[in-house]
Amino acid sequence: MGLRIPSGKLKVYLNQSRGFTYIGLLLFIAIAGIGLAAAGLSWQYQVKSEKERQLLFAGRQLSSAIKSYFESSASEVKVYPQTLNDLLLDKRVPNIKRHLRQIYPDPMTGKPYWGLIKQQGRIVGVYSPSQAKPLKHAGFSKEESGFTGAHSYQDWIFGQADGVKSVMPE
Repeated sequence: MGLRIPSGKLKVYLNQSRGFTYIGLLLFIAIAGIGLAAAGLSWQYQVKSEKERQLLFAGRQLSSAIKSYFESSASEVKVYPQTLNDLLLDKRVPNIKRHLRQIYPDPMTGKPYWGLIKQQGRIVGVYSPSQAKPLKHAGFSKEESGFTGAHSYQDWIFGQADGVKSVMPE
């Protein structure tokens, strides 16, 4: 035999359960939203941290190439490159000499040019023109100790620090 419930009581029971389900659904959506917001912030932090690692890599490569160009000067007077393209193919020597395989784009701005530090019209260093605040404030190598406490990525100068700063497309 089946269970018999008077029709009036069943109607009251169904009306009460609808409100409870609605509140439960709203609570679930709120909790899911908070969780997704936290995941988004974590993802954003990871992306910026990865861009910083790419900036350090590209800056080190450019700085190393500038130093290599300077050291491989054939004459007794050592000179720095006039453009970043000089690092790709050094035309001062008869053999093919590449100090850099490619000019890396600035990972912080996503643009294909860097801020240049020049002395007497020659490039002695590079920096990112991004004005964003860095995540990393300490723990740099000895050569990059000047990056400690930097207020923006513009303060991360790769190469010699004395010279005239400019942002130039290359």
